[in-house]
Amino acid sequence: MKTEKTAMHFTESYLISPTNPIEVCLVGAGGTGSKVLTALMEMNHSLMALGHAGLQVRLWDDDVITEANLGRQRFAECEIGLKKSVALINRANRWSGTNWKAETAKFEKNTYGGNPQNAEAAIYISCVDSVQARFGIANILSDIRVGENQRTQPKYWLDFGNGKDTGQVILSTIGAIRQPASEKYRTIARLPFVTEEFGELLRSSEQHDDTPSCSVAEALEKQDLFINSTLAQMGCSLLWNLFRYGMTEYRGFFLNLHNFHAQPLKVA
Repeated sequence: MKTEKTAMHFTESYLISPTNPIEVCLVGAGGTGSKVLTALMEMNHSLMALGHAGLQVRLWDDDVITEANLGRQRFAECEIGLKKSVALINRANRWSGTNWKAETAKFEKNTYGGNPQNAEAAIYISCVDSVQARFGIANILSDIRVGENQRTQPKYWLDFGNGKDTGQVILSTIGAIRQPASEKYRTIARLPFVTEEFGELLRSSEQHDDTPSCSVAEALEKQDLFINSTLAQMGCSLLWNLFRYGMTEYRGFFLNLHNFHAQPLKVA
């Protein structure tokens, strides 16, 4: 009896043993993004301890820290009034001795329809709070030209999204990733964009109340206290597995923190 091979995606080879730190664009420095950055700091330190070149992160966010951000997001009272991206990157660089960069602008096309400067990276991580922003990122990634520099050739997009106590993390490839020959697995070269595969679901779930919260209590009515940090840890574990093991059977998950249920999403 012939058994069907397990579908598997193998990590792009350059990410496993790069000659320079892997360029990462992290878009969004709020409830999820601020905690994803912490996970990237830990990941960078661990990768370098294993002989890897590590990560070079650029954080994009034009928002300013307010009192309503305290508690649920990774900010202190003394940082109120500062740009989120600057406060987080300065803290990360002091802690780890890195030279990561902050962009105090939205990750979006300019007035002439061109891609933003410094947008080239191998890995894109989005932690945005609107469907429109996701489609905007997808538009930029579709237009990015592949250069000769392996450090900045676009390869993966990891998207984080959540509601009050539910959320999802989905990994996509930017184009097809060359896969090795395998007798054991059925290799999957292309993982579709979240906007391509779940576009209608995203549109139907769009919340139109985007009014900024004026207090921590009001913010907690919109998003529960630990949904962002749980997604950040689980999602970055998927990214870590790409580096650590060089392959993955899963490309994400759907999470319901209310009933503690997680549903994995296979690569095929």
